Amino acid sequence: MARSDEAQWWFHAVYEAVQEIPPGSVTSYGHIALLLGRREQVGVCLKHLPSFSDDGEHFFHDQNVPWQRVINAKGMISPRGPGGASRQAAALRQEGVTVGTTALGEFTVDFSMFGWFPTRLPSEEDATTGADSE
Repeated sequence: MARSDEAQWWFHAVYEAVQEIPPGSVTSYGHIALLLGRREQVGVCLKHLPSFSDDGEHFFHDQNVPWQRVINAKGMISPRGPGGASRQAAALRQEGVTVGTTALGEFTVDFSMFGWFPTRLPSEEDATTGADSE
């Protein structure tokens, strides 16, 4: 089913915001929504992030949107199907993020060490700075 123009805009806004999270950092789904000024389902957008394909069918995909850098507000990797949380933990570890494991086998990240919670997206800061210097 095709997305409405508004839904497509929202998915792209989420993907662009996630692209701004620096390597070795994580943020929450809710913080991405806050930065974008809407209380929409960021997790749904990331769940539907297409996989990379050589045909270039999708501008945004799992190789250019660092989906692994977004976790829940408790600092935990949300479970998503068989092996999904383990894959996300492995991707974060490759970036130097320390991923712990609870007694229940849930993966956690310490926001005080790896959290990224700016008040504005860096691209918005750049736009504001550029406008001020003209």
